[in-house]
Amino acid sequence: MAFRLLLIGFCALLSGCSASVGDYLGTKPTFDLFRYFDGQVQAWGMVQDRSGKQIRRFEVMITGTVQGHQLTLNENFVFNDGEKQQRIWRITRHKDGSYTGTADDVVGTAKGQVAGNALNWRYVLRVPVSDSTYDIQFDDWMYLQDEQHMFNVAEMSKWGWKVGQVTLFFKKLDSDKANVQ
Repeated sequence: MAFRLLLIGFCALLSGCSASVGDYLGTKPTFDLFRYFDGQVQAWGMVQDRSGKQIRRFEVMITGTVQGHQLTLNENFVFNDGEKQQRIWRITRHKDGSYTGTADDVVGTAKGQVAGNALNWRYVLRVPVSDSTYDIQFDDWMYLQDEQHMFNVAEMSKWGWKVGQVTLFFKKLDSDKANVQ
């Protein structure tokens, strides 16, 4: 009986440790994904391994185009070692407020939900490493700071184990399209 109570308490503790997008209901400014990314956005970021050691830095220029319920993000990355990558996201906004997205290096479909100033985005990214690729799960959180600035923290995992983290800082370059409510 004592073991059962201990196990129930441990499970409750674990479930209480994860943030939920609902935790951000009512926070301001309200994040409108399509409005923020419509136009030019610049971002700076880093990749850290599971111990927290910075292993890469990068800059990314993003051009977003909105057509109806579809947002296309053309992301052009330049890493500190000179490597260049491009990712083109096709993101759909659904009537229930959720989002789905695809890109060539995303396995399946990404799923996202917004509440208040936050977006939680979950997907599997096929990441090239040396002569191989790994399918890495991303638990991606974006937090709108104000009409021009946003933070992004994404935990990377494989088989349920944390393998690293990506942190980015965004700046909207054409702020007349930014959304603050």
